[in-house]
Amino acid sequence: MSTGTPDRLDRALGAVIGSAVGDALGAPFEFGPEGAFSARFPAPGTGGEMCGGGGWDPGEATDDTQMAVLVAQSLLERGGLELPDVFRRFQRWAASGPKDIGLQTEAVLTSGDPWDTAAALHFQVSQRAAGNGALMRAAPSAVYFAPRGREATMDAARHLSALTHGDRAAWEGTAVLHELIRVALTGEDPLTAVPDTLAALHPAHRPRYATVLSPGWHPDDATEFNGAVWPCLGSAVWAVRTANSYEDAVRAAVDLGGDTDTVAAVTGALAGAVHGIDAVPARWTEALHVPLPGFGDRALDTEDLSKLTHGLVTGP
Repeated sequence: MSTGTPDRLDRALGAVIGSAVGDALGAPFEFGPEGAFSARFPAPGTGGEMCGGGGWDPGEATDDTQMAVLVAQSLLERGGLELPDVFRRFQRWAASGPKDIGLQTEAVLTSGDPWDTAAALHFQVSQRAAGNGALMRAAPSAVYFAPRGREATMDAARHLSALTHGDRAAWEGTAVLHELIRVALTGEDPLTAVPDTLAALHPAHRPRYATVLSPGWHPDDATEFNGAVWPCLGSAVWAVRTANSYEDAVRAAVDLGGDTDTVAAVTGALAGAVHGIDAVPARWTEALHVPLPGFGDRALDTEDLSKLTHGLVTGP
């Protein structure tokens, strides 16, 4: 295990595996009250936190990581971003009866509409598509597109988000996360990149993101449930800003209550990119496993996620 400054691969592994770990850690506490995690595990580092519950086995990742893996596999197997292929994988997964799937995502993927219009058609009718369901799966694509620069990585985020979310708010939030991870992978502080990232957003969406990403914002200030894209992203950035380690950031995210698996997955992605894979506790990665309904019976483990990440960094 390295003891120096994390390199790009260490940070990429931290982002992808760190997101999955946050997802699995937060899953048993989903929709629970604020502070439930620390009430059960008051002292950091003591173990047992991958406790399972709420229908989840200890260390089991949810739809957040399952969809992220599908994106990663498509990028590697197709040699780049092939949106129809990603959508087909999502459809196959959704049709197989996963334990959990977002209402918005399920409606789009089971509508029978074409890949390039399904989300937009759903949004026209529902006018509700600003959930965090695209944000939650962003770590692998952020890693893959990072070497191509800000514009390319933010555009890729928008295209991937638009497969399931018709509201541009979801696209822009995912673009922010892509860009902050890109900056973190270089070893720079992603929080210093917030102003330039905001300037690269669609003008109509800058004000709301400027609010939740400001240094003085706290999750208690949120005007929506943290299942929405704005407070979910804002909570992740807050956790990374106020914590000194990956573990502390993810603990803080789960302790917010509400949509704990996704808030912790997004936090884990950014905190993992900042602190590197060595900062992700081994007692958490050892239990981690990612079922892939519709794609065989074997769950991916941390070693599998590591191989995927190596591919995302170096190419298939």
